[in-house]
Amino acid sequence: MTPLELAQTRRLAYGAWLAVCLIWGTTYLGIRISLESVPPFLMSGIRWTIAGALLALVLWMRGERLPVRADVPRLALLGFLFIGLGNGGVVWAEQWVPSGLTAVIVAMSPFWMVGVDRAFGGERLTARTFSGLALGFVGIVLLVWPELFADASRGFGPALIALQLAELGWALGSSYQRREKAETNVLATAAGQMLAGGLMMLAVGTAAGEWRSLHFTPRTAVALGYLTTIGSIGGFAAYTFALKHLPISFVSLYAYINPIIAVVLGMIVLGEPFNGRMIVAAGIVFAGVALVQTRRTRRGAGAPGPTEVQTVRPLMSRTRNSTMATTRRT
Repeated sequence: MTPLELAQTRRLAYGAWLAVCLIWGTTYLGIRISLESVPPFLMSGIRWTIAGALLALVLWMRGERLPVRADVPRLALLGFLFIGLGNGGVVWAEQWVPSGLTAVIVAMSPFWMVGVDRAFGGERLTARTFSGLALGFVGIVLLVWPELFADASRGFGPALIALQLAELGWALGSSYQRREKAETNVLATAAGQMLAGGLMMLAVGTAAGEWRSLHFTPRTAVALGYLTTIGSIGGFAAYTFALKHLPISFVSLYAYINPIIAVVLGMIVLGEPFNGRMIVAAGIVFAGVALVQTRRTRRGAGAPGPTEVQTVRPLMSRTRNSTMATTRRT
């Protein structure tokens, strides 16, 4: 590659990174709007099933290898962890938690990643890591304490639990996928996980009787269409390109920008509250995440999270032999 071509590629990569910041920062708002008329499990199922099918169709048209029967158990497990628990928990929680606040809470995912990594024989936790965990916990308590009591009757408390389960599922799936040895096309793997997770969510929504309350308005149809195409496939493609051509430490900064975009959009479009106390609390959370994540970035392994792939981000986690590295992406 000539210096001119290299410079052009770098410019495109920075543009792709900016697209990731914008796209994944807006998906929290898209979820919140979709939930106005689309039940949570069906919304997630419709979104990921269509996104996975479209991505698989594109790969098939390009003549690329798609997952085979032997890949199904692995893809089903990852689809359950990433989309069933990860994205499903976020979607369900946003019925009660404002979109901006959800994005800030999901930014805690590196805390879950270091715990899961350690449980599976990873690096021991250091004083720096413990300090980051403690600081992040203080920030989250400050962030949600008043709302927890004011909104307890409306499901705020269970929604917070769902968000933590979402982050745990994302961390478990990311840890497993980083350690697995399968050498498959990353896009094909993503398509398989999307389809598996989407079909699971459709099954859950069917069992819960959500089809009876499903209906679309122009507003919710546009939001769901945005999540399915630009939010899922577009964001994933941009992230893939940015991660291939830019340092992991730089790409991972999107995790701090997504919540800011989500908060601002929630305030402007939906009138969601975000006062001075929340700003201070969010700053404390980000400081704790920075303490935990900077060490992991130096090691070359970041911590994904169920922010909008979040919410597709962990779907491209790879082994160390892959051309793609894992970052706190989620």
